Amino acid sequence: MSNHQHKAITLAITGASGAPYALKLLQELSKHYQKVYLMLSSAARVVLATECGVKVSKSPSVIEQQLSEQLSIEKGKIEAFSSDNWMSPVASGSSAPKQMIVCPCSTGTLSAIANGASDNLIERAADVVMKERGQLILVPRETPFNTIHLENMTRLSQMGVTIMSASPGFYNEPKTIDDLIDFMVARILDHLNIEHSLGHRWGYSGN
Repeated sequence: MSNHQHKAITLAITGASGAPYALKLLQELSKHYQKVYLMLSSAARVVLATECGVKVSKSPSVIEQQLSEQLSIEKGKIEAFSSDNWMSPVASGSSAPKQMIVCPCSTGTLSAIANGASDNLIERAADVVMKERGQLILVPRETPFNTIHLENMTRLSQMGVTIMSASPGFYNEPKTIDDLIDFMVARILDHLNIEHSLGHRWGYSGN
């Protein structure tokens, strides 16, 4: 059993392109954490339907059921929250997990987090992790970046946030889109100190 199995982690999915990364990451996190606190922006639901053919309800309880069934995740592993549920565990430093990932992270969400907007639960949850000196990983998927995007990323990086642009490598000779997705998810898992088998590492044969 993973040494992360007893812990919870927060995953937020926003409206940037890259929904396949989010679904694969959700699958992997559910294997290593007792609970995955999940939040989806309204734009994320549109992108999930467009890029993955996954139509997700606005109801948190239905989201939990839909994604558990579609991704073959054990029932009860996912706990979803609406964007205005200020009574959820992720909204308070006394109960929020110390680890959070926003994948994919839209540049709008990135800007709000960088400036402490906290206008919805995703932004508030990220603010909580930062103020509690936890681990926050943002996975933006945008190109090119303008100066505002870069300044926001620099500001967050200086505050200890990990900015992990969704830029898969090709040294592992990917054959499929799934290989590219696995590459990025593997890098996220590396930063969470989670062992995985999603492809071999640079300089290793994988044998």
